[in-house]
Parts: sequence; structure tokens; C-alpha cells
Amino acid sequence: MKALVTGCAGFIGSHLTESLLFDGHEVVGIDAFIDTYPRTLKLENLERATDFDGFRFLGSDLMTMRLDSFVEECDVVFHLAAEPGVRTSWGARFESYTRNNVLATQRLLETAKAWPDKPLVYASSSSIYGDAERLPTPEAALPRPSSPYGVTKLAAEHLCALYHSSYGVAVVALRYFSAYGPRQRPDMAFNHFCSAALRHEPVTIFGNGEQTRDFTFVADVVAATRSAATSPAARGQVYNVGGGSRVSVNHALELIASLIGEPLEVRYLESRRGDVRDTGADTTRAQEELGFRPSTSLEAGLEAELEWMRNQERRRLHETDRAVAIPGRSPARRLRSELDG
Repeated sequence: MKALVTGCAGFIGSHLTESLLFDGHEVVGIDAFIDTYPRTLKLENLERATDFDGFRFLGSDLMTMRLDSFVEECDVVFHLAAEPGVRTSWGARFESYTRNNVLATQRLLETAKAWPDKPLVYASSSSIYGDAERLPTPEAALPRPSSPYGVTKLAAEHLCALYHSSYGVAVVALRYFSAYGPRQRPDMAFNHFCSAALRHEPVTIFGNGEQTRDFTFVADVVAATRSAATSPAARGQVYNVGGGSRVSVNHALELIASLIGEPLEVRYLESRRGDVRDTGADTTRAQEELGFRPSTSLEAGLEAELEWMRNQERRRLHETDRAVAIPGRSPARRLRSELDG
């Protein structure tokens, strides 16, 4: 199989790309490297993928590149490219969200209608629900986005439904719930928590910490995404993808503290616009039609993310030591020694 993966250098996209390559498939990866976080981190995400002969990378923009030849040559399309982030979607940047989340999706769908039988999996978000009236939340719940980001993800979902009903495009939409794990974006909560914990710095929480999230480990997200591309029942459908680990943020912090072996200093600030109180996925439909069974506990997933962040910190400190000659036992070496321990 040859797969087209948009957003292949991102958090989930890079894991999906590797998973496909490890199983012997070919991947054409597209990423525009939008400025949501440093390009160097996204390039690091692709380091393993570039070791495979079956990987072809295009640093291109879905809004300007010709898509038809790439869609034609691939057997399946995974559309993960998007402008992420709830809190940054307000104000002037909304134009960028509209471009990268709505217009780019419409352009890809317009191309895909020439090959309607090819599965196209669209990565949506639990943000489309906003403050849901029911927990766990089923797919039939009325969407009530609480942020401009959620509005753009829902708009793209509606486009997917339109192209399925009007042109027969074999599109599937997946609503990811609070994905986490290695390579998580720097602006995401667990990345911030783990980074602060490893550096012995205060952890900042917006709200009282009793808000809950259905945390989903990235490997489980990838498994659901791949299943959506191969299940005949999935075409034209939408599915929740949740990890079954709905806990409070305070509980997650307690787990991180136990994993690093020391208490965390936590500072609580006012909630931000767009933040919802609780999220929880009813995954009954995904279980029945995709065979989706999340297999990673929150503790195991956090341990994996912490280990990845330790390695990232060692790498950063190693590069700092190489760039600057520091006499004696430098603070960088001391911190690396603690990480190694």
C-alpha cells in the first residue's frame, strides 16, 4: 500500500508515518512547516522516517501545490495537516486557521472526488463538542465549539460529509480526544508539565485542576486512524477516538510526580477562553466498527512521554556543550547527570 500523509512532520502525523513504514508500506509525506512551533522539532520527528527507502517527503503547502498526481498515485489519504491550538485561535490568527483547516481541507477533497473510492481519513478533534451536555459524549451529540479552532475543525467535518454525500468520496472523520505521548507539541499540557517537572520548575495550570480530559496515547490514536482506512463500514462516518483515561488534570500531575519521584510545585491561574470543563469520549461506535481498543494506560503513556522528554533534554544539553566551551562541571552537565540518573 502507498499512503499519502498530510502533516507528516507533526506530533501524530510522524507517528502514523513511521507505523506505516515499519509495516512495509510506502508513504508520501507532505508538511508545510507552519510556524506553530520550531521547524527543528518537526524535522526531528521525521528522523526515523527518513531511514526508510519507502518514504518520500514534500515540504509543500496544500493550498498552493498541485495535489492531483499525489492523490492519484496513493491508495489511501490520511489528512492530519492543520493549524492546531485552542487558545491561539482567537483574534487576527483566525484567518490562518481558516486557511489551513478549512480551505486546505476543501482543496484536498476537491482533488479526491476524482478518485472517490480511495479512503480519506480526516483528523478532527473533540474540540468540536465544546462543553458537552453529556459525558461520555457520543458522536450524535450536538456540536457546540468553544473556540475558533473548534469551529474550523467542525467546518472541515461538514465539508467531508458534503463531499461524501455529493461525490461519494470515501471519507472518514475521527474526533481525537487529548492526544499525548512522545513528540507532543511544546504548547500542549503534558509537554509543559513534564518539561517543568524535569527542570524542577513550577507547573502552571489554567483553572483549578479539577477539569477532566479523556487522555489518549498517540499509539492508540494511530491504531484507530489506520483501522478507519481499512474498515468498509467506516466510509462516510465519524468516530470518537478516546483513550478511556478520563481523569482530572490534578490526578495527572500526581502521576507525573510519582514517576519522577518528587512533588511538583503547582501554580493555578484563571481559565483561558476556549478551555472546556470536561471531555469524555463514548467510543462504542469505534469499538464496534473499527475494532478500536485503546491499550495504553495513562501511567504507561506518561512514563513514555517523560522518557522521550529526558532524551530531548539530553540532546539539547549535548548540543549546548558542543557549541559553548564550559569549564569544569557546568550546570548543563549537572542537569544531564540528574537526567541520566
